[in-house]
Amino acid sequence: MTTTPAPGTATATVAAARTLGPGLAARSAAIEANRTLPADVVADLQAADLFRLFVPADLGGPELAPQDALDVMEEVAFHDGAAGWCVMISATTGLVSASMPEDHARAVYADPGSIVGGFAAPMGRATVVDGGLRISGRWQWGSGIRHCTAIGGGCLLVGPDGTPTARADGLIAPFAFFDRADVEVLDTWHVAGLQGTGSTDYTVTDAFVPEGRWAQLGAGRPVRGGALYRMPFFGLFALGVTAVSLGIARRAVAEIVDLAGTKRPAGSSRPLAERGAIQADIARAEAIVAASRAFVADAVGIAWDTVQAGDEVSVEHRRRLRLAATHGTQEAARAVDLAYTAAGGAAVYLTSPIQRAFRDVHVATQHAITAPRTFELAGRLALGLETDTRNL
Repeated sequence: MTTTPAPGTATATVAAARTLGPGLAARSAAIEANRTLPADVVADLQAADLFRLFVPADLGGPELAPQDALDVMEEVAFHDGAAGWCVMISATTGLVSASMPEDHARAVYADPGSIVGGFAAPMGRATVVDGGLRISGRWQWGSGIRHCTAIGGGCLLVGPDGTPTARADGLIAPFAFFDRADVEVLDTWHVAGLQGTGSTDYTVTDAFVPEGRWAQLGAGRPVRGGALYRMPFFGLFALGVTAVSLGIARRAVAEIVDLAGTKRPAGSSRPLAERGAIQADIARAEAIVAASRAFVADAVGIAWDTVQAGDEVSVEHRRRLRLAATHGTQEAARAVDLAYTAAGGAAVYLTSPIQRAFRDVHVATQHAITAPRTFELAGRLALGLETDTRNL
């Protein structure tokens, strides 16, 4: 006899992602053509509460443990990379809720249909005014903002002469939420992969943000929620990118296994599956994904045990989280490359899931949070060199 997982549990959320999966895969071509998630796809993901994985329980969210949430992101990305990416962005932006005043946190996150996004880097400029901030700026990588119910952007406080100037209470680089009507969404997302994420540029001009409708990422202690919100924001965000990348890689491996059983290269009577070089590359790709997932699970598990015990995550914990994230993202691309090469000419067609995986994963690797240069950060710390760890 089987039992149905209780709503709101990690098991139920992963099960919901798996249930939606085949429908997402069937819609992949339409998602790409739309260059943002179609309304029916958004509605399905909303109904399963997949956009709010990290929203605190006291705001009605699932407040999933880190590895559970990463498993959901990976599962969605296995079926469609763009859908997985949009789930990841809204989910990780949910972490911000734990550092916001009660009234603003509820206004942004408590609605069961809330979808929140934005770009965290301080591309905007904010000036202090009575009752809050005035902000202008332009941000890239606005993933899913056409369907977001709330949109934020990283900002830098500046003085009258335009130089960075902290407020008396230390506020210097808030991630602020704008009124939806103040956001102009531009049409810049014409790209090679992850087309369906709609990660386009957006701007605000002299937008007023009331006092407290923001958070300084990675600074201060959370004001609500449990152990989850003592995990490092940047580490979880980076690992979200990795989870999506590994989901895409898993799909590429599954596709090449299926293709190898039927495809016969030109001039050959044997299917790909009977060629030794293909067998070895498929095995390598599988091992790469499994090893990367194991490193992520180990780093996350150690940090999670630490915060659950009531202790603070150390610089070393943070370093390993970021190292696992960068390694996993880059290795996911290597696994996809093996599948793409093994597929031969079949992989160049737009109808090929392997070709889509190839384009999607190579866009994911370009994100600054897991770009190859972030290996330098982990390496400097391993060598005991003086290192800026504020965004670790």
